[in-house]
Amino acid sequence: MPSSLPLSMPGVDLEPGKPPILRADSTGDAASWAAEHRDAVRALVAEHGSVLVRGLGLGDTAGTAAVVRRLASAPMTEKEAFAPRRAHSDGIYSSSKWPPHQPMCMHHELSYALEFPGLMLFACLTAPAADGATALADGPAVLGALPTDLVERFLREGWLLTRSYNEEIGASLADAFGSDDRDVIESYCRAAAIEFEWQPDGGLRTRQRRSAVVRHPVSGRRCWFNQIAFLNEWTLAPEIREYLVDVYGADGLPFNTRYGDGTPIGEDTVELLNEVYRSHTVREPWQDGDLMLVDNVRTAHSREPYEGPREVLVAMTDAVRLADCAPTVEVTAR
Repeated sequence: MPSSLPLSMPGVDLEPGKPPILRADSTGDAASWAAEHRDAVRALVAEHGSVLVRGLGLGDTAGTAAVVRRLASAPMTEKEAFAPRRAHSDGIYSSSKWPPHQPMCMHHELSYALEFPGLMLFACLTAPAADGATALADGPAVLGALPTDLVERFLREGWLLTRSYNEEIGASLADAFGSDDRDVIESYCRAAAIEFEWQPDGGLRTRQRRSAVVRHPVSGRRCWFNQIAFLNEWTLAPEIREYLVDVYGADGLPFNTRYGDGTPIGEDTVELLNEVYRSHTVREPWQDGDLMLVDNVRTAHSREPYEGPREVLVAMTDAVRLADCAPTVEVTAR
């Protein structure tokens, strides 16, 4: 039977500014340790929104997949990716391809989809020489810190994600939809409540309106749950934004976010969102072999800039439907 270790057990470090850190003594068999301690690990995630397990000694994809199978449900196949990943066997992915010197700001994975992971698992096979943490922020706390009028507007309107797919930058059609066949893509978009328009050059533009605030499917707590700041043009480095606007035009950016009624979100609002995230960020530098479990609905995550090689594998599990999270904006698949 799996052990049910108390949350105050020795080996769990609860320090301000850091996620909970569980010291594991796996004696070289990480999969057996995961099977034995599954309930305790999941209880820590339920209480705190995340836990970093240190001492498992994860070093390859097969070992990571074995641990994931014992801690979570079957991994999800990613759809609607915003950046390319390498898919490994057993539902394990590489981290999204993103320039090492550029941050990936706070977001909830696939929060623009109708089905998204309830649990994210990150396995560090190679820690970077400097920085590169997968930092976290608590969604209910972020929601409580935002101005009331801003929250009320997003509650009423939701948020709008616009995307422009081309062959030059960002995720390809095959990366996002698993196919570049127009019929397959159009069927997916209709089922996923995504408006689409093919461009004369063969590119695709899409729009999807989603709720910015949801209720956690287990706890019922309201969570700020979206990618409004991360996928907005004003979060991009100025030189990158200027280049993209110059090449593709203001309406042809690979991705951008707006208020739910289509009104642009101002630079000051995006900075406010990112500042609230920063003030609620916790982080712990990666060490080789670490595993971090993150409640994706409750907890946002980011990737900080880094130096040197960095290999972090990702699994998306415990699928959750938006419809089960009390969305504030009606979404109807066509």
